[in-house]
Amino acid sequence: MSALARWFRANGHAVSGYDKTETPLTQALVAEGIAVHYADAVENIPLEIRDNKAQTLVVLTPAIPATSLEWAWLREGGYAIRKRSQVLGVLTEGRPTIAVAGTHGKTTTSSMVAHLLHHAGLPAGAFLGGISVNLGSNLLLPATPDAPVVVEADEYDRSFLTLHPDVAIVTSTDADHLDIYGNQTALIDSFCQFVSQIKPGGTLLLNHTADARVAAAAPPGTRVLRYGLNAAQGADLYAENITPEGHQFHFDLHGPAGTVPGLQLAVPGFHNVENMLAAAAVAQQLGVAAGPLAAGVAAYRGVKRRFEFVVTAGQGRVYLDDYAHHPREIEAFLRSVRALYPGKRLRVVFQPHLFTRTRDFAEGFSRSLSLADEVVLLDIYPARELPIAGVSAAMLLPGITAAKKSIQTKEQVLAAATDNAFDVLATVGAGDIDTLVPKLRVILNAEWNNTATANQSGS
Repeated sequence: MSALARWFRANGHAVSGYDKTETPLTQALVAEGIAVHYADAVENIPLEIRDNKAQTLVVLTPAIPATSLEWAWLREGGYAIRKRSQVLGVLTEGRPTIAVAGTHGKTTTSSMVAHLLHHAGLPAGAFLGGISVNLGSNLLLPATPDAPVVVEADEYDRSFLTLHPDVAIVTSTDADHLDIYGNQTALIDSFCQFVSQIKPGGTLLLNHTADARVAAAAPPGTRVLRYGLNAAQGADLYAENITPEGHQFHFDLHGPAGTVPGLQLAVPGFHNVENMLAAAAVAQQLGVAAGPLAAGVAAYRGVKRRFEFVVTAGQGRVYLDDYAHHPREIEAFLRSVRALYPGKRLRVVFQPHLFTRTRDFAEGFSRSLSLADEVVLLDIYPARELPIAGVSAAMLLPGITAAKKSIQTKEQVLAAATDNAFDVLATVGAGDIDTLVPKLRVILNAEWNNTATANQSGS
């Protein structure tokens, strides 16, 4: 939504909006001249919107609950209301489009594609679902009218069906959003329809874990490439010699466009190696040569809240923050953390996102979180949902096998940050857990720097 807001603002339109919570992102939008309010009340709708219905476009995110007072007033008032996905479909119409879909991994992968193209000097644009560290934004304005555009194609509410890409990436088709789809079969059917909309002569890059029915749905003549961490997974595009070194993962890329050895990815994680394989293949298809490609991979710095190193200190102490909100995402993140910091005491603070997702994947959440030594659960972040009887963060506790587990408030998490009972801290989740990040940064910087100074004085 904020990327669209920035696009309209950059093109000379007055932009305003509502969000549930003030965040660094909404603060940045306000600084850019976009009015944002945080209370759902009709009187907070700016006068210029109330006085100029004919000149107003209302862009709606599926995250807005059906009980929204402002949405009801605008709807009853006959305003032009379009879903975010519909607007994205209009803005990309007529442009070469690279659409990145998947139940997880799409924000990171789309940011990788955008970065590689931009770093290589191509005039590409991008609408991303997170803040690219390299770009300092979730929007990259296309430099020319015919420049390719990278978009994050969201499967929630079947939003991605407004897109007709030239190149599609599908990072995963794991069960999710069962509140919309009911079951995984319906979700797969939606991915199949999305893939069927690839333009003639287009390309589909498909993660090796994706359901085979998705590949079969590609139009005749579509170039289909599967990608994964090794050739044994049936991948046409794969990595070899994957080596974690410090915060980096080193690997060689092998694919139909040739081999690119010695790639250095500063954003760790085996799942991020997979994501970069797909992004690199798109860059190769658009003419980026091996040298600029390797330089672009080495220069990539990730997305805010995706395996983000918030604080690093001596003796292997580190604080990480990640947006993971699905069991498979959490497992991939924690396994990579374990590979980077073997033997270190790992505390994970997790905020479940949505009552329905917590209910539907409770067993998976408990199992993936058990990779930590200590698990701290916050209350469920409801987003657009109302509470469901019997569904709470507490239902995850029995299945978690970590040595220590508890439910805490944000205040308790902050108070425990100085207890010296962990080496690696990770905050994980898609709700408002990110409001803890700046506070934990201050606490841990002070605590760990003081400890380091005391150790040096003692020596």
